Amino acid sequence: MTTDPVTRAAELLKGHRESIDRLDAILVFTLAERFKHTQAVGVLKAQHDLPPSDPAREANQIARLEELATQADLDPEFAKKFLNFIIQEVIQHHKQKQS
Repeated sequence: MTTDPVTRAAELLKGHRESIDRLDAILVFTLAERFKHTQAVGVLKAQHDLPPSDPAREANQIARLEELATQADLDPEFAKKFLNFIIQEVIQHHKQKQS
């Protein structure tokens, strides 16, 4: 049984899209779990009058993520931008807890 190239391409495309959909779900649930922990950190910071951001930790995390990205064959600049986006969102949540 031979499949024509267009049908085979459509099957491959479907498989890739199903994998992408599963990975998107994993990303969403992983981010939700991460934000649960950062919200708990925000509460602790507010209770103890700590600043909403920790520049030294943020720099360490960015360097760590860049290294992980390199190991994973992912553009480290993209990883850095992604983590910076998340960090800024977390800082906003922490500031809201303190106001």
